[in-house]
Amino acid sequence: MLPSSLSYLQTLPPIPHPEQVSKAGIRRRTLRIACAGRGSKAARPATDDYHSTLRALNSKGRFPRKSLGQHYMLNSEINDHLAAAAGVGEGDLVLEIGPGTGSLTNVLLNSGAFVLAVEKDKHMATLVSERFSSTGKLKVLTEDIVKCHVRSHVSSLFESITEMDPETKKAKVVANIPFNISTDVIKLLLPMGDIFSEVVLLLQDETALRLAESSLRTSEYRPINIFVNFYSDPEYKFKVPRTNFFPQPNVDAAVVSFKLKQPKDYPEVSSRKSFFSMVNSAFNEKRKMLRKSLQHICTSIEIEEALRSISLLPTSRPEELTLDDFVKLHNLIVKE
Repeated sequence: MLPSSLSYLQTLPPIPHPEQVSKAGIRRRTLRIACAGRGSKAARPATDDYHSTLRALNSKGRFPRKSLGQHYMLNSEINDHLAAAAGVGEGDLVLEIGPGTGSLTNVLLNSGAFVLAVEKDKHMATLVSERFSSTGKLKVLTEDIVKCHVRSHVSSLFESITEMDPETKKAKVVANIPFNISTDVIKLLLPMGDIFSEVVLLLQDETALRLAESSLRTSEYRPINIFVNFYSDPEYKFKVPRTNFFPQPNVDAAVVSFKLKQPKDYPEVSSRKSFFSMVNSAFNEKRKMLRKSLQHICTSIEIEEALRSISLLPTSRPEELTLDDFVKLHNLIVKE
């Protein structure tokens, strides 16, 4: 049973102004939100905060569901910065994942964008549809994003928006996604450089750091780093303290921008499927040298010769290879 609104209002801690910190060579910027004083004019009407979020949930008799990883953003100015990170402007088409009560949707629509929102929770889908029913710029799909036919939905919406030129215009993704589906969402969206120009996601801070700044020779260097850099140019934007969410998660968040590469700009490999299969095989046995872990592709001697030809030691392990190294190695040892 959801407690009363009044009891909830006593539990939310104040939003602090954290210090900027550095980690893994990245300048981790934390947003400092200036609160309007008395008599000052609000930047935009109907902004979302803790009270409005709670009212919206109570209106549908809902409460955050842990199984869906639901943590609602309480600070509308962070949503402003999230949209600004993607450069959302008039006439853009934006895919939003998990709009919840519509706090980010509100910012996107006020920026002049057309929004395609994918919401798995049917109650939240109804709530956000009703909230913005008069705008004429929102389409809500009650679907699971990892099972959704994103490409067909975006293409269909492009065709229906007469103000846009589907031949030259590209969509953007701006979303505060559940942390537990971040890898699935990244794998789904990053290869779509033909329809999306940029993907801006609010992720768990640790994940954001690992994806934006892959470090060779560390345990944090994984196949997902190769994948991300194959399809995009990632950039860590800013940290978002956990106190900005309801309910408060156990970790901080951060915003990462993925500038998607055009298909013509992907690294040249004979087969993307075989390339990533080779990368995964290499990392499945990280402690082994590549001449051992990739023996199912060709002989150890051939692997050693290939490594020498790209100026690497024949005893190299996967965490010692960059994306470019893996591309070169693939093209030398994988015969299609």
